[in-house]
Amino acid sequence: MASINPHINFNGNAEEAFNFYKSVFGGEFAKITRFKDLANDDFQVSEQEANKIMHIALPIGKNMLMANDVPEFMGRTNENENRSKIVITAESKEEADKLFNGLSAGGQIEMPISDSPWGSYFGMFRDKYGIEWMVDFDSNYKG
Repeated sequence: MASINPHINFNGNAEEAFNFYKSVFGGEFAKITRFKDLANDDFQVSEQEANKIMHIALPIGKNMLMANDVPEFMGRTNENENRSKIVITAESKEEADKLFNGLSAGGQIEMPISDSPWGSYFGMFRDKYGIEWMVDFDSNYKG
């Protein structure tokens, strides 16, 4: 079966954000590629862009959270736009609380985590990097 792996664009702070995500989820990066790693005669990279992230991947369960820094010549990512949310399906209320509290630290909580009207344990927030997350635990879900 196919899997879905979210990808996020950042304005130069992808590595900082992913070190934060790694501190919450644990694990190790599957891949980190910087723009300078791909520089050649056909793909020139400025000094200012050289250490920015071209690709980073953090395995989370059976999926992968991926990102990059958008090169300046492509313009800035609007960090206040309503981007798609990343949904985390937790395996327990305890895990849901841990992930919600860890990822929302320094961010803006849109809906505190609690029992929802539709029967799951749910919360929603924008993290300190502007990324929108939903954390959900449903004891009836066997995914």
